[in-house]
Amino acid sequence: MKSITKIQTAALGLAVLLALTACGGTATTGTQGTDIPKTQNTRDISEGVQPDAAAVALLPKAIKDKGELTVAMDLSSPPMTFLAEDNTTPIGVNPDLARLVAKKLGLKLTFQNTAFDTIIPGIDGGRYDFTATTMAATEQRLKVLDMINYLKGGSAVAVPHGNPLKLTNDTLCGKNIAVAKGSTQQLNHLPNVSKWTCEEKGQPAINAVTLPTIQEALTQLDSKRVDGVFYDASALAWANDQHPNHFTVLEPRMDTRTNTTVAMALKKGSPLTPALQAAIQSVLESPEYKKSLDYWGLGESAITEAAIR
Repeated sequence: MKSITKIQTAALGLAVLLALTACGGTATTGTQGTDIPKTQNTRDISEGVQPDAAAVALLPKAIKDKGELTVAMDLSSPPMTFLAEDNTTPIGVNPDLARLVAKKLGLKLTFQNTAFDTIIPGIDGGRYDFTATTMAATEQRLKVLDMINYLKGGSAVAVPHGNPLKLTNDTLCGKNIAVAKGSTQQLNHLPNVSKWTCEEKGQPAINAVTLPTIQEALTQLDSKRVDGVFYDASALAWANDQHPNHFTVLEPRMDTRTNTTVAMALKKGSPLTPALQAAIQSVLESPEYKKSLDYWGLGESAITEAAIR
């Protein structure tokens, strides 16, 4: 997440910023049943998980001999992928699932924290074996990557706590809905949703209020200067979890008429692809998969098939 300057003095904005960036402090090993703050909990969900023999049998000899995998992640987007308060330990949904995949393959796992836009060149250049960083399959990416589904993403709308205007996903016409500058919601989803939900039905368009960051959008929502915030469902769920009684996240998620499934990715045609697919499928069928999603407030994101895109 980008840092903010204008609103760092706003109490809620600063609180949300701290929750989203998760910097400073001391991490603690815990379990999913503890009261340890999630930003401090460095428990390894894969502890005790045994290798999947069928997946291990598909491993290329070179990787089996090496005994480890390197996974690239942009560790800046809670609750999906970020650093614990020790500023060292990767935590979140993606680190959980990457650890489980490695355990299913009987391999050690090395994390590489890297900017999102450098991940694909790094995979192509052989610096990383795969990535698990909430990457959606696109036509351009599929030209250079094998992508294996592991999670359902999506967008949602947050409204002030208690939803005083009684809004739904279908009653946003004419409302002031904040979006973060450069986000998928600002560039694609909100204009499309406004078109088919409102404008094509003769109703006023949704008024997009473009703000520099999601932190500023949530601050303006809390002070009721906007009617809602349209953003990634996972980030809104995280903000709501970290700051209860400030927001209400509308359910179900917004239908954007797009494929919202996200995928782990590796170099196109990689000999590792069959083994990785088998390991991901084994994870999807494991109790740890649901435990991780539920812990991070994303139970709705579960899928059942690790399909190759």
